[in-house]
Amino acid sequence: MDGRTPPPMEKFPASTTGYPDHEDHHEKDAAAAIVPDHALDLDRAAERRVLRKIDRFLIPVMWMGYGLVYYDKAILGSAALFGMTQDLSLRVVDSTTTPPTVSTDRLSWATSMFYFGMLCGLYPLTFLLQRFVMGNVLGGVVLLWGLVAMLTAAVTSWQGLFAQRFFLGFVESIMPTAFMCIITNYYTQEEQALRQSWWFSATGGWTIIGGALNYGFAQISGGTLRSWQYIYLLAGAVTVLYGCLCFLIPNSAVSAWFLTEQERVIAVERLRKGQTGVRCQVLKTSQLREAVMDIKIWLVSFMMAAAYTVNGAVSGFGPLIVSTFGTTYRVTTPTNSYTPLHSILLQFPLGFIVFVFILLTGYLSSRIPNIRLALLIACCLPVIAGCAMIWRSTWYRRAPTPVAGYTIVGFFGPVVSLIISIGMANVAGATKKSFTAAAIFVAYCVGNIVGPQLIKTPTLDRHYPALWLGLIICYCIVIVLAVLLYLLLARENKRRDALALDEAGRDTHAFKDLTDKENPYFRLSRFGR
Repeated sequence: MDGRTPPPMEKFPASTTGYPDHEDHHEKDAAAAIVPDHALDLDRAAERRVLRKIDRFLIPVMWMGYGLVYYDKAILGSAALFGMTQDLSLRVVDSTTTPPTVSTDRLSWATSMFYFGMLCGLYPLTFLLQRFVMGNVLGGVVLLWGLVAMLTAAVTSWQGLFAQRFFLGFVESIMPTAFMCIITNYYTQEEQALRQSWWFSATGGWTIIGGALNYGFAQISGGTLRSWQYIYLLAGAVTVLYGCLCFLIPNSAVSAWFLTEQERVIAVERLRKGQTGVRCQVLKTSQLREAVMDIKIWLVSFMMAAAYTVNGAVSGFGPLIVSTFGTTYRVTTPTNSYTPLHSILLQFPLGFIVFVFILLTGYLSSRIPNIRLALLIACCLPVIAGCAMIWRSTWYRRAPTPVAGYTIVGFFGPVVSLIISIGMANVAGATKKSFTAAAIFVAYCVGNIVGPQLIKTPTLDRHYPALWLGLIICYCIVIVLAVLLYLLLARENKRRDALALDEAGRDTHAFKDLTDKENPYFRLSRFGR
């Protein structure tokens, strides 16, 4: 073979439906439609070429999609600086106290309502995604998401904002779980950490891009709308365009239109070794029961909930928190050290940290064996340090310490990215993978709901102690759970290594849609490789 022509499809006995005769194809993985039960010899050059084609289509689509998800939910923090709090009565002043007290509880709940909507949407939309054609489901839901986002500009009260945020979260819930399943359907275990990091790095990239857009819209002083309304109209319009693109996303490598017939065989066959399968559209209750009882899924979910409390505060309140750094009081009137525009610009360093270190940890995980959980624990430490710096430093005018602390809190990005890749790399079976993806993002929602509730405006003069102490405790919990997960996976792999297995059976198990517990050839990814 010259390295340029993929190997031809190998012939094998098939029924008139195109599936092997020896099993019911409805219960098997979609890959069984185009590859035989035994392994095919693949040319490495052809395999690399197919991988590049998959990357060129999927990664930009997912990066754009998750960027819009992050931008859409983070807009609230900037919009609150540009008149939304006053227009929708999200900031309440109690004049009966001396001095008068200010409450932003309504803004906290507006932030949390988004994630209540996500909680309600995660499981039904995730299983719709598995049961029906992925591109059609994604495209339809994303178009609805864009419409709901644009309707934010028509909201006139805080009650209306609560309803809008709930429905926005409901429709957006489909995106993260879809991307997690796409990664496991197209990439080997060794490749998943890097590819998960590529699409999840949009968290940092769109912190910068979104901040730049918000900074520009903040300059608008004319027209009949407020600047925050223009921001939502733009986000919704871009999302509608993206929704049209989503209709092109194929179900799996088996039906990928951007690959030739022979390239699809290569794309599927290369996944045989990992034993994770490709895609099966049958919902299996046995896999659901197994997933509910799987302790490693619970550990990963608790890690995600603890790690993402910081995002609930940063995405919804980041610019507002930064605007209070260095706040001074003259009589009863607070004077902020940073203007709203300054506060937006100071999101850029945090976004840079998130973007760069998500990509760096993903790259290191794909290159160095036995490193992923170690990287996760290492990235928790700057988050803890950053929270302590903000909380315990002196907030004098333009003080550098709280700003530096806020910047290195951005290490939460690689922590979360690593949790996602560890969780998804260690399960198999289509229904179980869908459940795991949804479980991880249920935990994601819980963390995001809790985070904003830790911000108590009356404690501003004490630097929001409940917030920073709460986040420090959460990241200590993440470290403890990471150690427990390592011990659990190490013990299970040791047990599996002791089994006397016939290697000839490895190939036939790969595409039967077996779970990681049902398939004795499956190996858990303790660290990343």
